[in-house]
Amino acid sequence: MLVLSRRAEEKIVFPQAGITVHVLGTQGAAVRIGVEAPPDVKILRGELAETQQPPKARRRPKPSHALRNRLNTVGLLAHVLERQWAAGRTADAKATLRKLTQAVDSLDRDFTEKESGGPAVPKTPAKRRTLVVEDDAIQRELLAGLLSLNGVECDVAEDGQAALDFLKSHDRPDFVLLDMWMPRCDGPETVARIRRDPKLAGLKIFIVSATAPADLGLPAGTGGVDGWFTKPINPQTLWESIQKHLADASIHN
Repeated sequence: MLVLSRRAEEKIVFPQAGITVHVLGTQGAAVRIGVEAPPDVKILRGELAETQQPPKARRRPKPSHALRNRLNTVGLLAHVLERQWAAGRTADAKATLRKLTQAVDSLDRDFTEKESGGPAVPKTPAKRRTLVVEDDAIQRELLAGLLSLNGVECDVAEDGQAALDFLKSHDRPDFVLLDMWMPRCDGPETVARIRRDPKLAGLKIFIVSATAPADLGLPAGTGGVDGWFTKPINPQTLWESIQKHLADASIHN
């Protein structure tokens, strides 16, 4: 609450709301005021406002039996996927990941239609592409699966040398997700060689490593790395940060 002392002929202005309160005069304990407001702003005396009941809030419907079953399917698929990765059953996990993606997409489409009152308008944003570089096969596939669920097309490489060979022979991705400790060509050397290649200038490089950035002395920015995520990572934070970096790059290009 804002408490003010005003004299006659003075006013109080609410610029963002477009409202002005004029103090017209005083008589005894009463103060006469005038209120200017936009046409769509309703003004009532306090005693009248108290008699007008606000509309009842619309009760949120409970999930239907069919929706509960679909949500249960998504939860079961996520649990099975986690167990399959933990057991090293990569082929089974990939198949489960595809089913999980389809189930989530189906739910998203149905909710979009209900919110809009009709079929969802197809969106055709440009798909992001990445190269995931990680020597641990399970972590490599999990990172690729996480990004795939967010609509990113993923290629993978088992170490820095394989990543450099891929970048020479394929179209340039939007970003590289890179581990640090790998055989043949480790993370710091991979970063240095990417940054020396004029054809890869400006390529976004994000690091996922158990090592802190200060321990390796890699610079940040266009001459080094664009983002660093220390294991164990938070998947949501990882994706949101990557999105922000890519969006900023699009604005400045």
